[in-house]
Parts: sequence; structure tokens; C-alpha cells
Amino acid sequence: MTQPLRFALYALPFLAVTALVAWFALALAPGRDPSAVPSALIDKPAPQIDLPSIYEGRPGLRSADLKGRATVVNVFASWCVPCRAEHPVLTQLAKGHGVPLIGFNWKDNPEAARAFLEELGDPFERIGSDPSGRAGIDWGVYGVPETYILDAAGRIRYKHVGPLSAEDVEGAILPVLRQVSR
Repeated sequence: MTQPLRFALYALPFLAVTALVAWFALALAPGRDPSAVPSALIDKPAPQIDLPSIYEGRPGLRSADLKGRATVVNVFASWCVPCRAEHPVLTQLAKGHGVPLIGFNWKDNPEAARAFLEELGDPFERIGSDPSGRAGIDWGVYGVPETYILDAAGRIRYKHVGPLSAEDVEGAILPVLRQVSR
């Protein structure tokens, strides 16, 4: 084996590890928000949606339901512990601030979702059921909970990954809603 080839074989793992360390250092740098996952859908129309309701006899969730006013769409599941933790914040957002809140029940059994909401309260105007997760894929859902803000034209203007806190509502959700409601 020639000297340059031997050097390249030894240098390659070192360079790969160095690149990984640099990537992690940038990703975890102070001031970076790990919940800020960029979305290719920001400022684009929300993907088409036509989901049945988790409740029998009630309307589900269609694309037309997401137009005409600024709306908050929350993706949740009954099996999601962080969804349970954020639920009081969502309830306060809907009832205390009068924000139109739409539910998107993802990869969940409708019966379990109904029991979850029966226990914790139902702050949603409508809830679509996506047990297969197909609609979630179209929306770019990484996991639950996720929260989207749509403007009156039905364009996604903001996405929050992870459970909402009262600070998130005051610092991000309400300001974006005020901006897109003008």
C-alpha cells in the first residue's frame, strides 16, 4: 500500500468524527432552540385534509375548515404523555384567549382519544382522526405534540414541536396569531 493511500485510510475516520463533533456542537450551541424544527411548509398552503371525526355523528376535519380565520391546529394522541402535560395550556388558549383550536388526532384509536378528552376536557372545535398517520405525513408531523398556526387563507405560518407551555403561548403563539389575524 502506498504512503498517500495509507494516510488517507487513517485520516478518513478522524475527519468523519471531527465533522460529527462540529455538527453536534452547532446543533447544541447556546441560544439554539432544540424544539425549533424547520418546516418546508411554512408560508405554504396547508396540505389537503379530509379526516373523519373521533365522535360519531359529528363533522370531521376538512381543508375548508381551516380557512376564513386564523386557526391553531394541535396534533395530539391519547398515548402521548407530553400531550397530557400541554392539555391545560391548550384549554386556556382556547377558552381564556378565544383562539379557534382544531384537533388532529394522530396514530391513535378514536375510542382512546374520546376517553382522553372526556377525562381532561375537550377544548377543540373539531377533531379529525388520522389513525394510519397518512395525513400526518403530508403535514410533516415528526411526532406528537405539534402545533401549527394557519392564517385565514389556510397557509401554515408557524410550527411548534413539543408540548406548549404558558411561556410558548405568550412568547410565540399569541404574537403570531395577532400578526396573521391583521
